Amino acid sequence: MHPKPANQSRQIKRHHTPREIVHRVRESLTTRVSKMLCAIFLMFLLVLGLIAFILWLSLRPHRPRFHVEEFSVPGLGQATAFENAQISFNVTIRNPNEHIGIYYDSMDGSVYYKDQKIGSNPLLFPFYQEPKNTTVVVDLLSGEALTVNSQRWTEFMNDRAAGMVVFRLQITSIIRFKISRWSSRHHRAHANCEVSVGPDGEILPTSRDKRCPVYFT
Repeated sequence: MHPKPANQSRQIKRHHTPREIVHRVRESLTTRVSKMLCAIFLMFLLVLGLIAFILWLSLRPHRPRFHVEEFSVPGLGQATAFENAQISFNVTIRNPNEHIGIYYDSMDGSVYYKDQKIGSNPLLFPFYQEPKNTTVVVDLLSGEALTVNSQRWTEFMNDRAAGMVVFRLQITSIIRFKISRWSSRHHRAHANCEVSVGPDGEILPTSRDKRCPVYFT
């Protein structure tokens, strides 16, 4: 048997034609350009998302802040004061937003004792509150706005004898947030303020200037 020639045992190398080389170069350039465009697009989306997040943080509406400054039940020390009972209060409402105003389309105040409503009144007229602005609400519940009978007053007296009577002032508002020329939909905001008064019927220091929890429905 004759041995095979050496050139037949070697793998034959293929030589690419100029057309194939140009085609491969074009494919490589196309792939690189596509990757670069994808990277630029993703970077654009990332920057856009970051800007949107920063704008959302800066323009996100914060709830108004309610603080009870004064709360008084004159005549709490009198046994028969239920006949002409009165409750007066002074509340501050703060808009903490930097660039967002608040429309108050309506506002009502109610006083509760042991989760039973004993008085209610509409508060203020519709108004607009500028950013970083504080509004003072003062009201007096008496007569038809306040429902206190002899049994309820006796319960007041029992708590008074123990040194403290606890009421709950609830302020319900229909509000809208205003950003530039855009106004949000209506929100019903509830501020629940627990207030304690002493034997003289005046607000105790622990309840004065106390921030009230606020929730929306």
